[in-house]
Amino acid sequence: QVQLVESGGGLVQPGGSLRLACAASGRIVSIYDMGWYRQAPGKQRDLVAQITSAGIINYADSVKGRFTISRDNAKNTVYLQMSSLKPEDTAVYYCNADMLVTIPYSFRSVYWGQGTQVTVSS
Repeated sequence: QVQLVESGGGLVQPGGSLRLACAASGRIVSIYDMGWYRQAPGKQRDLVAQITSAGIINYADSVKGRFTISRDNAKNTVYLQMSSLKPEDTAVYYCNADMLVTIPYSFRSVYWGQGTQVTVSS
């Protein structure tokens, strides 16, 4: 079984920081792009940040300068360091990963985590 498990969400005051982590596990051959998305109540799921296997990074304009995405390929883990958090950052954050897996034959697919709640409020 292949899965992505997120951690690190919670309640934080405006201006605070949080670090999210997402670990991929299972019969993984390769991981290509990894990313973070978020979905606020009543809104669509939007890209927050993405990092390729080569380390090329893309951020949503709304988080540039405040959020930092990184990955540890040895641990199959992607991180999202969030700083200067605002109430409008409140959402469920989902990680995803484009992976080549063997279950038991090899195929490539995009997997999603279960989501972690981030609430920014005083």
